[in-house]
Amino acid sequence: MSPTPCGFARTPEKEPARLHWAGAGWAVDGQPPDVAALRPLRGLEIEWPDGPVPLDGLLSLAAAGVPLTAERAALWVPADLAELLTDREWLAHTADGTARCLADLRREEHSVRLRRLAHPLAAVPQVSIVMATRRPAFVGAALAQMERQRDVSAEVLLGLHGVAFEQVREAVESCSLPVRWIEADASVPFGDVLNQAAAMAGGDLLAKWDDDDWYGPRHLADLFMALTYAGADVVGTTAEFFYLEPLRATIRRTTFASGASYPSEVYSDHVAGGTIMVSRAKFQEIGGFPALPQAVDREFLKAAEQAGARIYRTHGLGYVLRRGLSGDHTWQLPLAHFLKVAVNQWRGFRPSALMEAA
Repeated sequence: MSPTPCGFARTPEKEPARLHWAGAGWAVDGQPPDVAALRPLRGLEIEWPDGPVPLDGLLSLAAAGVPLTAERAALWVPADLAELLTDREWLAHTADGTARCLADLRREEHSVRLRRLAHPLAAVPQVSIVMATRRPAFVGAALAQMERQRDVSAEVLLGLHGVAFEQVREAVESCSLPVRWIEADASVPFGDVLNQAAAMAGGDLLAKWDDDDWYGPRHLADLFMALTYAGADVVGTTAEFFYLEPLRATIRRTTFASGASYPSEVYSDHVAGGTIMVSRAKFQEIGGFPALPQAVDREFLKAAEQAGARIYRTHGLGYVLRRGLSGDHTWQLPLAHFLKVAVNQWRGFRPSALMEAA
């Protein structure tokens, strides 16, 4: 089985160990690497041998999400790998024993960058992005984020929910991606609007998109990467970063309100609804989105699980949910709830570095 980051530990318990060449392969303190045993480590510090050696074992560790670093890179190491290994900025953040330190976040960002290098996409995925909207003012910004997506071939399927096309014509016609749309009456259940849009799909994959959230440029590619290495039927991210618009603050959560852990890189029945990716064939097998006015994502995931689909939750570092007053959202939670579950809190818009936000 190919190595995967499934089981990645956000908060390491031990300091880095030494990764070295042991004559027949890479080793940690003289022993062949055991990924499960390495999970509690902050990472591995590489010691290069005198001459070139195979890098397969090292790349397997990167594919498993193990943070790797080196003070220098040997001349025979490929430039893209060398650049990542010698970028030691994440090590400058040290754990201070509190939940609010940035060390764990920077470490996970470094791990994701290594995963991307070690899990190259065999082919460019054909993705049909499905978005239903009642808010024409949000369409332009949403389409601009879709245009930023890298390493995928995307089309947009727009469900205009009580919105006339003339209200979004300028945004649609200025978009460089292929855009198809349907106009649905405001009385049509939200799930039906999504299904009508999804029926126009030409891609192998469907990706749900929310009109008011933020997505990093590798969002779709990372979802496809996770779908592939996890052997999953449905994939999505953690709902981890939130921008609380009335407070002009960003929070990050890594636990549920109950205090239970909310990890990434796990098989689970819960992913962020605005990040669901599924093959078009599996979507049809599940029966599409439920014809409901709300709770569409939750009920879709329930139906997927009942149909025997494997659901996988990957990292949420390339996604930020926007939250206004609770009445503005189908997910009815007050802003105080998000402040309560926050492990990090910042003034202004402060996403993960993987968002590549200006």
